[in-house]
Amino acid sequence: MSVGDGRRPEPRYSRIVGELRQRIETGKLAPGERVPSTREITRQWGVAMATATKVLTELRREGLVRAVPGVGTVVSVPERVAGPSAAPAPAPAPAAPASAPARRSTPSASATPTGSTGLTLGRIVAAAVAVADAEGLGAVSMRRVAAELGVATMSLYRHVADKDDLLVRMMDAAIGERPLPADPPPGWREPLAVAARQLWGLFRAHPWLAPAMSLTRPQLITSAMMYSEWVLGCLSGHGLDDQAAFTAHLTLLNYIRGLALNMQTEREAEAQSGLDSEEWMDAQEPAFRATLEGGRYPALARLARAGYDFDLDGLFEFGLQRLLDGLAVLLDGDAPPSRA
Repeated sequence: MSVGDGRRPEPRYSRIVGELRQRIETGKLAPGERVPSTREITRQWGVAMATATKVLTELRREGLVRAVPGVGTVVSVPERVAGPSAAPAPAPAPAAPASAPARRSTPSASATPTGSTGLTLGRIVAAAVAVADAEGLGAVSMRRVAAELGVATMSLYRHVADKDDLLVRMMDAAIGERPLPADPPPGWREPLAVAARQLWGLFRAHPWLAPAMSLTRPQLITSAMMYSEWVLGCLSGHGLDDQAAFTAHLTLLNYIRGLALNMQTEREAEAQSGLDSEEWMDAQEPAFRATLEGGRYPALARLARAGYDFDLDGLFEFGLQRLLDGLAVLLDGDAPPSRA
């Protein structure tokens, strides 16, 4: 478009948005796949960081992409709905060492019978989990869940005592959707790794689950108790008494939960700032590099020059193997610690 025709030229960021939109529409960028980061956009299109940030902001506004903590910005819709005002749909949970279950979609009130007809505990819990998955635990209330189901708020109390009761049932349902195998692998190390990866996958699929779970005031969650039983059973007969085995279980659980807390924290930070983690880091980079120029932090300066690919899944797996290496020192008759 020429300037002489009386119309303003199309902004550069709009052209980039158009190119990425086309990649998504044609399937070149599949659901859940990462889109170029702000840094990659600046490199590929030769634009400023502010322009690259505006590109991702526009794609998020159109509902085409969403930020996933520890992963980056990914395609968020299973298929493109025409028009830039299409409502965003949640992306599949990012791949974890154990594949994560598909995210639930929030039930539509229009698809629900008016009043309490057909209302069940299962439907209430499923609706609450869907709201928490999409918007965080803070969005879950008895009124909100009732609105999602198209029923009166008081009708929920025929099935759940209060919000705390609902939360426990949500956690039980979320953990129960991924049962452990009926027969554990031989030994102790691989069974513990299986349980750890499945739990990590659940926290990945439901970012609200880790902060909702308490280590000091454990909730009565039957499906979670099956994880405890699995770990204790796998450690039985390998040189640890029940007390030490349960301590090992809690240590492993708290490592996974503690790392998973970052996903919900990142979700909240993104909502408040409007920036995903990559965009936020890009904005901090000038100040960070200026601090490193003084020579006081040579190791960090070397790392900054080389670059560091932050990946929560990789961090999880590294820490898991080191914890299992430590347990190997305590357990009798097992192979030397892994060097992976």
